[in-house]
Amino acid sequence: MFKRILLILFLALALSSLSQPAAAQSSGPVYIVQPGDTLSFIAVRFNVSLADLVAANPSIDPNFLNQGQQIVIPGLEGVTGVLETEIVPLGDSLRSLSRRTQVSDEQLIKLNRLVSPTELYVGVNVIVPVQEGQAQYRSRASAGAGESLLELAIKQGSDPWTLASINRLGGTWSALPGEILYSPTGNEEGNAGLPSAFLSASIEPLPMVQGATEVVRVQVKDGFTVSGVLADHPLHFFPTEAGQVALQGIHALLKPGVYPLRLEATLPDGTRQSFEQMALVADGGYLNEDIPLNDPSTLDPAVNEAELQNILSLTAPSTPTRYWEGIFTSPAVYADCFTSRYGTRRIYKVVNSDIEVPGFHTGLDFCGGEGLQISAPAPGRVVFAGPLTVRGNATIIDHGWGVYSGFWHQSEIYVSAGEMVEQGQVIGLVGGTGRVTGPHLHWEVWVNGVQVDPLDWLDQAYP
Repeated sequence: MFKRILLILFLALALSSLSQPAAAQSSGPVYIVQPGDTLSFIAVRFNVSLADLVAANPSIDPNFLNQGQQIVIPGLEGVTGVLETEIVPLGDSLRSLSRRTQVSDEQLIKLNRLVSPTELYVGVNVIVPVQEGQAQYRSRASAGAGESLLELAIKQGSDPWTLASINRLGGTWSALPGEILYSPTGNEEGNAGLPSAFLSASIEPLPMVQGATEVVRVQVKDGFTVSGVLADHPLHFFPTEAGQVALQGIHALLKPGVYPLRLEATLPDGTRQSFEQMALVADGGYLNEDIPLNDPSTLDPAVNEAELQNILSLTAPSTPTRYWEGIFTSPAVYADCFTSRYGTRRIYKVVNSDIEVPGFHTGLDFCGGEGLQISAPAPGRVVFAGPLTVRGNATIIDHGWGVYSGFWHQSEIYVSAGEMVEQGQVIGLVGGTGRVTGPHLHWEVWVNGVQVDPLDWLDQAYP
């Protein structure tokens, strides 16, 4: 009898628990978890409390988020759909982003907590709410001088009322000459914020990072030539089958922040169209190390500066011929073994003294000692081969398009200035000359006057 009573009580409790509804997930816009996200970061990003975020997502373990998980964001009144993350491309502004995505300026400002529309820097992540079936536009059009919206619409196979609605114009009469508009028809895709001379323009990778090699691609209308400046470095453009391209290194010590990217298209008669937008440079996350030295002479500022200026003059020209094709190969015998990586912040300390000199590691150091062979990582022309005080026995190869390789501290040099070398050709031997703590190969890659991370050139093909 007692067992029967216990069984009845157990069944009653079980039925009662089944009848209770599970903790319901709150309604609201959904955010897709991105790499590196934490619940705390998401709460800060959307200006909600962590407690409210946890309460709105009872099925989520706050300590373990996975990329692609869906998180409901509470407290965003009037916002629905999926909150997708975009990286602001070159040429996008608050106006063009709103027209392209059909999301109001007000919602974009609220979601991204923008104080000013100018905060949409190239490379910044923005949140865009996307509804199921929501139209997004890629085709662009612009009215010429004296051309009405009606005439433009006819050329686009559309109508002026549709163009006015999509682009949030006050009326069919309010489009300005040269203003870039989005259209539901047409095939002229490109960056909405760029002048009409530019068919397209891009910069990759984004965001820019200290030590990275940036690739700027531009297509312009016939007859225009292109120039530009990125972070105070004049860009040198070269023709390709898909337009024109420029390569630019981002200095490892460039302070994280925003820097101007300016593009200009010029006709033979001097007519110009220019565009400028701020672009984000992120921290490279480099480590720190102390380097003990016995000889203080290689730390003499006068010696260092004179030698650096010599290197800068050698690597300044942008040869119009590109000698390399594809990915660079490692110049070292032990291709995957490194003793010091690019970008490391260094303090050079003279043994038994108070002398300390800050700096950073401008290249990549490979394992292996005296006498190992050094190979050319790509074809090119030797522009220097000889002894230097700090860099020891050195070789510099011009690969074209403003890209150079430098090899320091050699025990022997097998090539001469002016000589053409092939990829994989032995150009010298590892040594311990110059400012070193022991024999090793130091390899640098220069891109338009700036040392960049050589590992990137071993991992991917530029441009």
